[in-house]
Amino acid sequence: MLGLTTVRTGDRRDAGVTRKERLEAVIAGERPDRTPLLGGWIAAPSLIMEITAKPAEEYWADPIGVSIEAYDRLGMDGLIGVFVPRHQDDFRCIDGESYMKADKGLTLEEAVAAIDDMPSAEEVEASFDFDAAYQIFRDELIQGQRRAGDMLWMPAQWLAAPHVTWYAELGYEAFLMVIGLHEDRGAKLMQIGGARGRNQCRLIARAVEEELYPRAVLLGEDICTQRGPMVSPDFLEKHYLPALVHGFEPLLKVGCKPIWHCDGDVRPLLPMLIESGVQGLQGFQPECGMDIDSMARLRTRDGEKLVLFGPLSVTTELPVCTPEEIRAKTRHAIEVCRDQAHLVLFTANTINPDIPLENLRAMYDEARREERGADG
Repeated sequence: MLGLTTVRTGDRRDAGVTRKERLEAVIAGERPDRTPLLGGWIAAPSLIMEITAKPAEEYWADPIGVSIEAYDRLGMDGLIGVFVPRHQDDFRCIDGESYMKADKGLTLEEAVAAIDDMPSAEEVEASFDFDAAYQIFRDELIQGQRRAGDMLWMPAQWLAAPHVTWYAELGYEAFLMVIGLHEDRGAKLMQIGGARGRNQCRLIARAVEEELYPRAVLLGEDICTQRGPMVSPDFLEKHYLPALVHGFEPLLKVGCKPIWHCDGDVRPLLPMLIESGVQGLQGFQPECGMDIDSMARLRTRDGEKLVLFGPLSVTTELPVCTPEEIRAKTRHAIEVCRDQAHLVLFTANTINPDIPLENLRAMYDEARREERGADG
C-alpha cells in the first residue's frame, strides 16, 4: 500500500477498494475489482472545460487544478501527469518552437568533436548530486499527490530511460551519420545516456522505498517511426541494451517495473527491451502492428505477464469510431488481457480536440461495468 498518510485526503471507495489500491493491485500482478483507469493526457483545454463546466478564464487561472477536477469527475484511479498547453491559443504541451529541428547546424566533424568533449559515463554518474536532486524530486512528488487527492499520482519519468535520441542535441543528420560512420562515438552517446537514466532511476528507487512512488514507472524514448526503428536494431542491441540494463538496475532492485512508452512500430525492439528488464508497455498504434492481442501474449524475461497501459488509439479509434464501437474495443481489450496481461485502461497518446467527449466517456464507462463476479 502506498504511503503518504500525512498528505492523503480521504480515499474514495468503490466496493471497499480505494483508487490507489486498485492501481497498486494491477501493478503487483493481482486482479482488482475492475480494470483501473489512468488519466492525465487530455491535451485539449476545451475538453477539460466541458467536463468541469468551467469557463476559460477559470481554467487558465489554474489549469492543473481544473484538470485534476476533470479527471476526478471522469473517475480516474491514477494520474500519469497533467498536460497543460504552452499557450492559450494552442492545445499541445509543446509548440512549433519545441520540436527537434532536423538541422542543428553541425557538420559531421563538428558533431564528432562535440561528442569527444562530452564527459564520460563514469564522470556523469560521479558528478551527480543525489541528495540535492532527491530533495527536489521528493518535494514534487508530495506536492503532486496532495493535488491529486485520492487518485494515485505516478508522473511519467522520461529522463529515467537511457537517452538514445541524440538528434535533439546534434540534429538528425549528424546523429544518424555518427551512428553509421563512427560507431565508437555512437557507443559513447549510449553510455552517457545510460548514466543519465541511471541517475534518475536512483531517485525513483529511493521514492519507491519511501512509499512516495508506486512500483511501476512510465518511461521510454521515441526511436521508431511507423515503419520501424530509425537506428539499426543491431547497433541498439550492441550498445543501447547495456545502457538499459545499467540504467534500470536501481529500479529492478526495489521491485519497480519499467513500463516502456511505444510510439510507432516498436516490434523489432521488443525482445531487446524485455531482455533489459522492461516489464510493461504503454501505447499502442494498431496501424503499425502494435495491437493489444499480440502485446498481451508477451512475457517478461522471467516469464511473467506484462503490465499494459492502453490500448485505445488516439488516431485510428477514439477520433473516428462511434461510442458503441469504443465500448466494444474497450471490452475486447479487457477480455484479451483478463488471463494474459495486467491491464490499466489508458490511451495510446495525448487526447486532442478531435476526440469527442462521448467517446472518452464510453471508454471509461465500459470499464466500470466490469464486475468482480464476472472474473470467475
